[in-house]
This record gives sequence, structure tokens and C-alpha cells, in this order.
Amino acid sequence: MAITQAVCTSFKGELLVGTHNFTATTGDTFKIALYSSSASLDATTTAYSSSNEVSNSGTYTATGGSLTSVTPTTSGTTALCDFADISFTSATITARGALIYNSTDSNKAVCVLDFGGDKTSTSGTFTIQFPTADASNAILRLA
Repeated sequence: MAITQAVCTSFKGELLVGTHNFTATTGDTFKIALYSSSASLDATTTAYSSSNEVSNSGTYTATGGSLTSVTPTTSGTTALCDFADISFTSATITARGALIYNSTDSNKAVCVLDFGGDKTSTSGTFTIQFPTADASNAILRLA
């Protein structure tokens, strides 16, 4: 089993038919679910699954947490989207990666995040900090 960071292939096709709306105030609801190292997630992932998702702990519950979307923008010839950082408090979690998915539209997968190793919190705060929202670093970029 492995978690390989990727923008999901199904998501790329769904963009071309207008499935996903990232507008901050009127768009779809996007969530992030955390997974153990036993999970198998990669570019072929098409939807959220509870298989090998981390256990409920503190404010983390099955299906993960809702992300606050920042309305997409452009920088040069790159379109980008960002999310506000998210934290789960009073949580004991060991996660190897995550899946961002569209809970408004059949839990369709957007992208897989590989943390590069197990990240943990013990009765504390587990925070996912998204990179700088620019053309080189934003979590979702179309160049």
C-alpha cells in the first residue's frame, strides 16, 4: 500500500465538464480526510473512501473536515486555488496522507496529499498547513 501525491485524473476530466465549483461563497463543499500508511491513494483515486482512514479522535471524525475555500485566481499563466489551514483539536492521530474531495458532488476526489512520513498528534492539535497560494506553490495549480 502507498500514498502517492497527485491531482486525481478523474478530477482533471471533471473540470472540463464543470463538475467542481471552487468559489468561496457559493461553491461546492470540499473536505479533507486523513489516512494511515495502510491506505492506497494515488492519481487513480476517484472518490472518498473510509478504507484506512484514521480513527475518530478529538474534533476529527469520519469523512474528515470541511475546508474553507479561497476563490480561485490567476498569476501569470497559472490558475490556482487555495484553502485555509485546518486543525483538529484534542486529537490523537497518526496520518501518512490525505484526500481532498468534493462532498457536494458524490464525494469525488480532487487530489491526494502525501505527508512524506507519518505525522502525529497526541491529545493535541493536528494541523494541515497549506502552502503559499502562488503560481509555484498553491495546493492546486493549472499551468
